[in-house]
Parts: sequence; C-alpha cells; structure tokens
Amino acid sequence: MWLLLVAFVGLTFAIYAPALDGSFISDDEHYVEKNVYVHDPTGENLVAILDPGSALTLLVENYAPVHLLLHAAQWQVFGPEVRGYHVVNLLLHALAAWLLFRLFLLTGIAPLAAALGCAFFLVHPANVEAVAWISQLKTSAAMVLALGALLAHPRRPALAALLFGLALLAKPTAIVALPVVVALGWVRSRKQAVAPVDWHWKWVAGWSVLLAAFALAEWMAFSSTAGQAPPLYAELDVRLRSVLANALRYLVRAVSGFGVSVFQEPPPADSWWDPWWLASLPLLAALGWRTLFTLRRGRYEAVWWIFAIAGFAPISGVIPLPYPMADRYLYFMLPGLIGGSLLAGPELARAVANALRHAEPSPRACLRARSVGAVLSGVAIVFFSLQSYERSHVWQRLEFFMAEAARNYPEGVVAKTREASRAALEGNAHAAVAALRAARARGYNRLDNVNRDPAYRRIAAEPVFRELIAQWASEEIARLEKNLQPSQQALRVLAQYYLVQDDLAAAERSIRRAIERGGPLDEKVRVDLEQIERQKRIRGLSSGGSIPRR
Repeated sequence: MWLLLVAFVGLTFAIYAPALDGSFISDDEHYVEKNVYVHDPTGENLVAILDPGSALTLLVENYAPVHLLLHAAQWQVFGPEVRGYHVVNLLLHALAAWLLFRLFLLTGIAPLAAALGCAFFLVHPANVEAVAWISQLKTSAAMVLALGALLAHPRRPALAALLFGLALLAKPTAIVALPVVVALGWVRSRKQAVAPVDWHWKWVAGWSVLLAAFALAEWMAFSSTAGQAPPLYAELDVRLRSVLANALRYLVRAVSGFGVSVFQEPPPADSWWDPWWLASLPLLAALGWRTLFTLRRGRYEAVWWIFAIAGFAPISGVIPLPYPMADRYLYFMLPGLIGGSLLAGPELARAVANALRHAEPSPRACLRARSVGAVLSGVAIVFFSLQSYERSHVWQRLEFFMAEAARNYPEGVVAKTREASRAALEGNAHAAVAALRAARARGYNRLDNVNRDPAYRRIAAEPVFRELIAQWASEEIARLEKNLQPSQQALRVLAQYYLVQDDLAAAERSIRRAIERGGPLDEKVRVDLEQIERQKRIRGLSSGGSIPRR
C-alpha cells in the first residue's frame, strides 16, 4: 500500500513538473504574496486569521483560517520562493489520491479497480487548477482532512470529528464528509447481520454542530463580501435551469476532460429549449434514481453517488457565485463519480451481457470484460496524464493563465476586458466601451481595475468613455453604500468611485473610514488619503484634517 503512495507521488511530480516554478497568480496575491497577516504571524495577526469578522476575513471573502494558517507556515519556510508552495500542493494531491484508495477498499471496491480509479483522479485534467494554483492549497488540504475524517471515524471518532472541523476551516466544500459519513453508517447498519458495527452516531451529531457553527461564521464573511454582488442570473428560472445544465457540464468534464479551462463562463440556460438543460434531465434523474435504489438496498455504491451530489451542492449556483463553474469545483465531485462508477460498472455490464446473451455470462467472459475495462482505464489515464502535463504550463505565468480564459470563452469577461484594454491602447474609445459593456453584462464590476489600467488614459477624455465610467460609478456607489459594515477594501473601492465622479469630499470620507476600519490595506489607504488631500490643496480647498494614525 505504501508503494502505491510512492507511485502516486512520482506520477504527480512528473505531470506537474512544468508548474513547479510557476509564479504567484491572481488570488495568490491577496492570499499569500502580499498578505501581511500571513507574512508576520504575530499574536494580533493570528487572532485576525481566526476571527470570522476580521478585516482579513473580509479581504479574502471566506472564513478559512486553516487555509491561511497553512500559508503562514509556508511563508516562514519558503518566503517568496514559489517552488516550495507547489511541492506542498503536489504532495497533498498525491496523499488525497492514496487516502481515496483506502476508502475505496473499505467500501468493497477491488484493489486493482481502486488503484486505477485513484490514478484516474490523480491525473484528471480538471484537477490541474486545484493543484497547480498555489492558493488552491485549500482544496487539496480540505480533501485530505475530509478523507482522513471518514477513514478515522469507525475506530477513532474523536479524531475524525477534529479532522472534519479542520477540513471545514480549510474550505467549505469539505461539508461533503457529513452526508457521506451518514450514508456509510446507514449502509453498515443494513449489513449489521453480517458485520455489527457501532457507528458512533453521537459523534456524527457532533459533526452537525461543527457544521452549524462554521456555517454561521462563513455566512458572516460571505454576506459582507461576495454575497453583496448582484446575482449573475437574476431570473430564478434561468438560475435553476443553469444549475442543472452546469451539472451536466461537470459530468461531461469528469468523463472526457472536455471543456476544462480557467475562469469558466458557460452561457446561461436562457431558454427552456437549452440543450444542456434538456439533456441534463434524464441523466440526472437516472443518477438520482440509482442513488435511492442502491441506498434502500444498503449498497456502498450509494455512498459514492451521495459523495458526488454533496460535492456539487455547495457550488451548484443556487447561492450565486462570481463564477458559476470552475475546474477546481470538480475536485470534490470526482471521487464520488469514480467510486459510484466502479461499483455500478460490473452490475451494469452483467445486465447488458444478459440482455444480449439471454443468459448469465461465463466466468471467462467476466474475466475478459474486466481485462478490457482495465485496458480502457489505462488508456484514459495515459491520455489524461498527457493533457494535464500540457495544462500545467498554464500556471507558469499570468499571461498564459489569462490567455487560456480568453481563448476558451471569447465572449467572456476576461476576453472582453482584454479586448477593451487593447482597443483603448489603440485610441478606439467606441470599441473599448462596447467591450466593457459586454463584460458588464456578464457580471464584471471591477471599475477599480479599469481606473488602474494605464491603457485607458488614451481615451480618458472621450465623451463616450466618460459617460460609461460615470454611469458605472453611480451604479457601484449605490450598491456599496447599502452595506452597513463595509470592509476596508470595499471602502477603498468606494472612494475610487467617488473620485470618478469628482467628489473629493465623499472620497475622503470613505478613505478615512477605511483607515478607522483598519486592515491589511492600511499603507495603501494612507497613500490614497495623501493623494486626495493633495488634490484638494491644488484646488485651494481645505484638507479637513490630518491623516489619522493608528
């Protein structure tokens, strides 16, 4: 068994070799690279990491203290050198595959099938995002802790409860472990006549208490940050159809690897005749029926289908998210889909053989079918390994990262904002505005990024551009002013919007509130205030006070 772990580690490093020196990209900046709380783990900073209402929690828009504590430990060892962070991510991914192998065995999956299934998980191209992206340490760490909790529960329930709590504090999608442990207990209770087992139901109830406490803390962070953003699909019927359409997209990616990409932006299911939505209905109905059928009969297969469903539920889009889909979200669905398929496969194959032969297949035919299945699995693993190796190059540089998103979704936010920036550099204000409006229609609300982009200086005086920016600023101000407890970042952004409207007094008030609020942007907001006061002096206005000190 330990040799399998060594093999998984070797395979992981072979596939992800191109990403080992990949730079800090996108979210890595505020999670690691420029996060002063992570760089200097003082007592005050550690309290901020653990506090669900702290300025840091609002900055990262999630309550995930284990994730940040892991990054803090990494920074003390690796500093700004990226290779160490990548190595840790790779080791955790290999460990997750190995723990999954052990759980497969405990649910009656044959060793060879379990090993092939875990290798499939290990090399799947959708998992590249969760492994090669430094700040996605939370995904693999949460998976390791969740699988550890499921494995520990039968014999060490106290340890299992601790691991489950830590998993939640690494990433909310670790919630999957709770319905899975309940399903495991149900199946084992149905098998009591063969193998009586004490499933420690009181400890499972303790898991529920941990989840409730975590959900409250996470909601505090989410409702003050990402929850303030307008929903991508405002109409309820469009949102529900899109949820089911995206569920089918995940199934297609799981089976084929087709459609993997950073910053996925599938179109909404606007019509009742949307093909993704319509095709999802029979497949999802069949999956739901199979889950209930096997659960009623006390089969371990049901456990894995529940694993997949629970992995999808938190990111389904019922609760609006900035991006409706992401490769990394499949990380918590794949184990369930693989495990369920491994247990359902032989039965379905026998059913097909019976229908064709009108008789029970011979042992030799069964052996031949298993051999064919193993060969096909091996081919899929090799194919996915090559695909993942190529995709790991994307995480070498930000330009590769953004270019892939623009290439795969030419009508998406990334493509349109890049198009707008290029048009602005060429002095084409009308083309830049058209591209920005298209990005706005897809949910883009980062006017602060537009203000910081030097490309737009060439068209800053153009009436069509000024009209767009003024309208945009008004809409964002109205949205942000509704937040009674804005974060330091939100207040800084609000001040920038007031500057767009040339309202220096309102911008100054917002910046002073940001300084009083305190947080990781203290130095930046002080610079902002100095610049506002300088503008007021130039205009011959009173500064209205000195810079507050903390």
